[in-house]
Amino acid sequence: MVKKILIVDDEPHILELIKAVLEVEKFEIITATNGVEALKKLEAVTPDLVILDMMMPGMSGREVCESIRKNPKTKNQKVIFLTVARFSETGKKVLDDMKVSDYITKPFETKDLVTRINSVLKSK
Repeated sequence: MVKKILIVDDEPHILELIKAVLEVEKFEIITATNGVEALKKLEAVTPDLVILDMMMPGMSGREVCESIRKNPKTKNQKVIFLTVARFSETGKKVLDDMKVSDYITKPFETKDLVTRINSVLKSK
């Protein structure tokens, strides 16, 4: 069965890069350029994974993730954060509290991205 991934990033070149890499890996890709658009798409479709940029104008990735967790329909959604930030131990605890499956720092190696996505999709 083809896995569906929603990619949310306000930078078109990052969105296109990840989309191209993951389509080669035979994933079905849905994209959103901001948090509001992402939450609307989550009302209509249930992806296997959401890859969420943390730093976006308007609604941050963290706010999007909090909205996902508050909604009974999406509260168990797997989420990977994409970020330029490096996390301290305290920051990692916050991610755990938000039930974030993983976080990938930009810039990333495409091979590492695919490996980590596959790992999250295989986990329960």
